[in-house]
Amino acid sequence: MASDTVIARAEPEDPADDDRPRRPKRFGGSRLGGFILALNLLSLLILFVGALALNEWRRGLIEARQETLAAQAELLVQVLGEPQIGVTRGEPTPYLDPIEASRWLRDNFIPEGQRARLFDVDGIVVADSYLVTEAIPGEPLPPALPAGSAPAAANAREKARDERKLEQARRALAEEVENALEGRSSATLRTSESGDRVVSVSIPVRHVEQVLGVLTLEAGDVDETLGAQRRALMPFALVALFVSLLSSLLLHLFVARPVMRLSAAADAVRLQRARAISLPDLEHRKDEIGDLARSLETMTETLSDRMDAIERFAADVSHEIKNPLTSIRSALETLPLVKTEAQREKLTALLQQDVRRLDRLITDISNASRLDAELNRDRPRPIDLTVLLREIVEVYEAGIKPGGGVHVTFSASGAEHAMIRGRDGPLGQVFRNLIDNARSFSPPNGHVRISLSRDEIDPERPVRVCIDDDGPGIPPENLETVFERFYTARPRGTAFGTNSGLGLSIVRQIVEAHGGRVWAENRKGADGAIRGARFEVALPAATTGRRP
Repeated sequence: MASDTVIARAEPEDPADDDRPRRPKRFGGSRLGGFILALNLLSLLILFVGALALNEWRRGLIEARQETLAAQAELLVQVLGEPQIGVTRGEPTPYLDPIEASRWLRDNFIPEGQRARLFDVDGIVVADSYLVTEAIPGEPLPPALPAGSAPAAANAREKARDERKLEQARRALAEEVENALEGRSSATLRTSESGDRVVSVSIPVRHVEQVLGVLTLEAGDVDETLGAQRRALMPFALVALFVSLLSSLLLHLFVARPVMRLSAAADAVRLQRARAISLPDLEHRKDEIGDLARSLETMTETLSDRMDAIERFAADVSHEIKNPLTSIRSALETLPLVKTEAQREKLTALLQQDVRRLDRLITDISNASRLDAELNRDRPRPIDLTVLLREIVEVYEAGIKPGGGVHVTFSASGAEHAMIRGRDGPLGQVFRNLIDNARSFSPPNGHVRISLSRDEIDPERPVRVCIDDDGPGIPPENLETVFERFYTARPRGTAFGTNSGLGLSIVRQIVEAHGGRVWAENRKGADGAIRGARFEVALPAATTGRRP
């Protein structure tokens, strides 16, 4: 069955067989793939950069706060260590006066948002800025329970948890003070007794080289700093969310929605039994969706052409089969009316001839209908056309009867090893059909000459095969018609019904499936007289380096 379309296979094809123009490679060879990846990476990059920037900012803020507190504490301990201030007393063993230390802190250092505590050499608090100011730390107490009500178990658990946290905070403060009493200054980020995170700096108070106590400064604005950090992170998160939503919307508009439209159009073709699909608003796209739309439209057009070809083929088959059937029916209706044995033998011979004609016709129709499947079953591979033609000619020469017959000769001019890419089975059928056709038109003891050459006139199909015969030639008006299905034009004396008219049609179908072309012309002598017919087949050569 004639068709220009090859059914697509699921297994990967040889890249060398694909002659379609290729676009420059992008991510994975896909524009949409790169587009999707870029959008997703952009949103993640925004969050990543924002997180890095804010982490550095948080660390810098805390370090700057610690440095500020350390500078204040250094200044304070220098002042506290001077006997002239009155906080340090005692000779020859100095000590800190808690009353004077509290008074001095009240008069000279009551900053808002900070807490100063002074510890003696035993780690006991001798002065606390919270105790010498009107500021009352902590949070409001919860509402009182009704009289006579027992404390709830949840409140008890919460109280135990608060006590554990308070004990951990005291332990952390004690370790910090102990380190400072040993002469080592420290700056930490810890939890206070009230449960807040504070930046704490502990500096030993010295008189000359003797440690008299420890000054601890705490800044409780860490939570406010972290809250500001979280608020600063929100714009980055919102931008990343917006980019993600935008990417999702774009993917829906440019990928999901067109695919849904293509699916709906394909369903419409199936439900309405249409033969074509048209999506003009998608064909202009230069990405994979446009390729898919164009491929679907081309596929449906090809299927429509194939269905038309099947319908024409069915009509031609019906017409060709009716002819021998009509002849057989007429002979059978006439057979009871004949009166002589000679007439009966004549009708019987006519019936046998029509049966043979019908058998040959059905066989050729079957071969033609299986041709598409045979072409798709075998993968193309490199073929030495010289060897193939030489083997075919040897078979014909070996079959010539002793009494004479049409000889077949072969010559290769400048193409001793003409390599092409194709399927040896169908190509062998091409040249056998052409040789059989040439022999059927050749006179007894005639010659069919096959020549193989390379012709650079057509660079895409440089391998040229010519089949010449010594027959009557082809009428000029039928040089193209001979390739149509069921066309037969035989000279007088040829046995009727020995040809189905499908041989040359099969030849053209196979040759075009291999990317070649075939045509017919008449050979003429110097006087202009027709000396025979010539069929020429032009095929593309196998490209060097293609894998088999």
